[in-house]
Parts: sequence; structure tokens; C-alpha cells
Amino acid sequence: MDKMVMISGSPASDSRSDAVLEYIGKQFEKRGVKVSTFSVRDLPPEQFFQPDYRGEPLRAMLEALSEADGYVIASPVYNLFMTGILKALLDLLPRDVFGRKPVLPLMIGGTEKHFMALDFALKPVLAFMKGKTLSGVYLLDRKVDKRAENPLADPDIQRRIERQMDEMLQMIKDKRCKEMKRS
Repeated sequence: MDKMVMISGSPASDSRSDAVLEYIGKQFEKRGVKVSTFSVRDLPPEQFFQPDYRGEPLRAMLEALSEADGYVIASPVYNLFMTGILKALLDLLPRDVFGRKPVLPLMIGGTEKHFMALDFALKPVLAFMKGKTLSGVYLLDRKVDKRAENPLADPDIQRRIERQMDEMLQMIKDKRCKEMKRS
């Protein structure tokens, strides 16, 4: 069974990022994928200053990340960048944590002017951490209904995310086939 780890970079407990990830997680589960979801809020603040890699919950997150076949990382746009707390979390992780596996980056912002934050902020960091970064999706706040069962109010965004999910699952399948041929 394929395994997916999703990380929300939103410091808010009732966020659009969380709603979108929850929806995407359900879509992956319908496709037979086991999904584990983490949030920057899962770690106590002291973890960011004095990391304890043997203690929970960081150890659990690292274990899930190492076993995953793919990743979805979502963040609101703050000052044309991912949230600082998401960057702090990524700084705690090993540099090669994504192990050349597919990563779907998502960013949610309040204006069309911030859409390049995806390409200039989040994707380079994920690639540096050895992720095979998909093109990703930028969503506008006003087109995400965090109270709806399907928070993706825009059919075009829905299709783009579904295509990215399909691409990710195909990449996972292709990698598995290559590994089987080698053994």
C-alpha cells in the first residue's frame, strides 16, 4: 500500500491549509493510499529551539516521513513566503528527508500577486531537501471554503489538484517498477 505524508504549515488551528489537506487526504485514501497528516502545531515550541529527535512527536513524524512514498506540503503565504514555523520545521528535518520521492507543494494566499511564492519560496526548499517537486498548486483564500466537505470551490483548482495527485501516484508506481526490475 502506498503511503503519503501530508504536512500543514499553518499555525492557525482552523485553517484553509488544513481543510485542503484533509480533503486531499480523503481523495488519496479513496485511491487506496495510507495517509498520515502532521501539522506544525503538533510540535511543542521548545522542540524548535532544542530538538529532541528521540522524543515524540518529532520521532513519529521522522518515522512516517522515512516510510512515505510521497508528500504533500501546504502553507499559507506570509509575506511572500511560507510560514516561518513551517520553515523552522523543515530546518529540523534531515536535508535529504524527501529521498527523491514526489512532493506536491500547495500554497494558499489572499491575492493573485502572491502566486510566485510557490515557485520562489516553497519549491526550492523542498527540492533542496531532495524532493521530486511537482509543479504544485497556488490557491486563493476566497476560493477555499474551509467549512465545506469539498473546500475547493473552484472546479479548475479541483482538476489541477487531481492531475497533480494522478501524476504523484504514477511517479510512485514508476519508481516501484524500476526498483522491482533491479532486484
